[in-house]
Amino acid sequence: MNDKIKELAEKCGFRSNPNIYDRNQSFDIEKFAELIVRECAGLLEKEMEKYHDEGTPTYNLLMQESIWMKKHFGVE
Repeated sequence: MNDKIKELAEKCGFRSNPNIYDRNQSFDIEKFAELIVRECAGLLEKEMEKYHDEGTPTYNLLMQESIWMKKHFGVE
């Protein structure tokens, strides 16, 4: 599993140690999905800010895609 995915899963209560079985392990799947959506939208925003000037067509497109992604998945 990708280290970033592991990090996000652990923030939601997942324990990645395969030698430990905890029947009461709490894992918030909604929080996990939200963190993944935020991470993806954040990548678009970093790309936008790093390589494109505000107001250019590419900047605007990346901004719209980030907003659309969060709205599509119900992430504020």
